Amino acid sequence: MTSLSMAYTPLSIILFLFIGSSSAHLSTNFYSSSCPKVFSTIKPVLQSAIAKEKRMGASILRLFFHDCFVNGCDGSILLADTANFRGEQHAGPNNGSVRGFKVIDKIKTAVENACPGVVSCADILAVAARDSVVILGGPDWKVKLGRRDARTASATLANNNIPPPTSSLSNLISKFAAQGLSTKDMVALSGAHTIGQARCTSFRGHIYNDADIDASFASLRQKICPRKSGSGDTNLAPLDLQTPTAFDNNYYKNLINKKGLLHSDQELFNNGATDSLVKSYSNSEGSFNSDFVKAMIKMGDISPLTGSKGEIRKICSKIN
Repeated sequence: MTSLSMAYTPLSIILFLFIGSSSAHLSTNFYSSSCPKVFSTIKPVLQSAIAKEKRMGASILRLFFHDCFVNGCDGSILLADTANFRGEQHAGPNNGSVRGFKVIDKIKTAVENACPGVVSCADILAVAARDSVVILGGPDWKVKLGRRDARTASATLANNNIPPPTSSLSNLISKFAAQGLSTKDMVALSGAHTIGQARCTSFRGHIYNDADIDASFASLRQKICPRKSGSGDTNLAPLDLQTPTAFDNNYYKNLINKKGLLHSDQELFNNGATDSLVKSYSNSEGSFNSDFVKAMIKMGDISPLTGSKGEIRKICSKIN
């Protein structure tokens, strides 16, 4: 066991126990009486945004991931910086890369018009993440709801908790374990990279320095991502070489062919403990979809604010 995984083990146990008690307050029919049109209000706004830009679905899904990994799924990532407040949006893993805030704002406006002061931004983000997957051809599931919004955020925890694209397999496993998520959950959730794009700064090291990459694929990506830092840093490449706007299992097939865009992606299939899971998901889209749904529901249970904790924000970018 590495020192890193040892450092995270106590927190993992604590979070696991806390999740078990807190998630009981969440329910798939939480708004059935207070806001029965919540789902039919959220989806059309999101569909319109994704129709304009297919990448937006992946961006919303990523927002949910990065929110849940910092003090749980509490909408803290949506809080914008002010003169007296520093949130998570400019932390290392998020700065210049997380996006979709305006879409969430549009959804919040629509939901507020339908049910003023009822639905939290944290729940809107959870539903929008699910709807993004469905709209792009992925599996559907019932989202547990009842979260309330945080009044605080933590740039420090965002820097510490969210795995960077340079992560080793052991680092990925320990970072997810710290959130009460298993290695299987981690591999399934990594399949979210079947959609979306990454910046050159995120994959430059992998395409120039790593041996575990297909040479022709590395050469292809080097054309839009120069070796020199500062040159082409924001140039984008699809995380899934084959179907970057369709939610499917091609991500895992790419890993087997050594065509993972990020170092952290290829670590899932590099003569390690997760190779068999990658093979399983590459052979069965149904198996991947099933495990992805289970892992998404489990991630959505991380440390929710319920009852009288937190608040229901009127505007997602600022506290009331």
